[in-house]
Amino acid sequence: MLVFALQKLLPGDPALMIAGEERDPKVVEFIREKYRLNDPLPVQYGAWVTQIAQGDFGRSLRTDVPVTTLIAQKLPVTIQLAVMAMIVAILVGVPAGILAAVKKGTITDYLANFFALSGLSIPNFWLGILLIFLVSVQLGWLPASGYVSPARDLWLSIKTMLMPAFVLGTALAATLMRHTRSAMIEVLGADYIRTARAKGLYERTVIMKHAMRNALVPIVTLMTLLFGELLGGAVLTEQIFSIPGFGKLVVDAVFTRDYAVVQGIVLCTAIGFIVMNLLADVVYILINPRLRGA
Repeated sequence: MLVFALQKLLPGDPALMIAGEERDPKVVEFIREKYRLNDPLPVQYGAWVTQIAQGDFGRSLRTDVPVTTLIAQKLPVTIQLAVMAMIVAILVGVPAGILAAVKKGTITDYLANFFALSGLSIPNFWLGILLIFLVSVQLGWLPASGYVSPARDLWLSIKTMLMPAFVLGTALAATLMRHTRSAMIEVLGADYIRTARAKGLYERTVIMKHAMRNALVPIVTLMTLLFGELLGGAVLTEQIFSIPGFGKLVVDAVFTRDYAVVQGIVLCTAIGFIVMNLLADVVYILINPRLRGA
């Protein structure tokens, strides 16, 4: 927490030194009083929890801007990037996993597994730099970096976020592909799948209506966890593409020792994980009729 971290700064920390001289002791004492550093630790923690319960995350030590204001500015950017990355991952990873499971042991299965291995092995920062060089510098198809709000220009905003979303989505697609393949292979060997085929149903109906629906439960769990990680901020990707999201905000806050901002982002990330897991439980009921009956 902020109060615990600030105690390491006071007194005599290089962060409080100007031109090699320590600041006025009166200033140090003022800061200790302002942040309740003279109170016992349980009192400090209780005061912090009370402020958080009231929606007060404190103020930035560097800019003196409320942390809630900074989060409100950066969170929509990260949400947009996370949504676009998940769309890329779902459109690529899920169909590839289904196809690999249906064509198990064929060249299609081997190619899908090679794609998954490549997506997991290629570093995001290297792929991002490579795309900037090829797509932006050499071909000039997409902007190299920056961010444009959808409210200002929707199409330009999509073009600006397309490359970073692809960089993040490639790694997520590889993970989704492997889990989708495993879930589909397990479901395709079930008795009710053989019964559906014995009834003369089309293979496409068997796969999409019977197999895929039952294989979605573990995939939905993975999707929510991956989306929660994206909300935590894709630090390297946002730094490479100069996207002013959670990742860039937390990196800047760490380097400037802006503890209030760091703990505010961490707290919001934890809340995001909780919300996504709750959403996964709701989706389970929607896709699995047996849970609705229970």
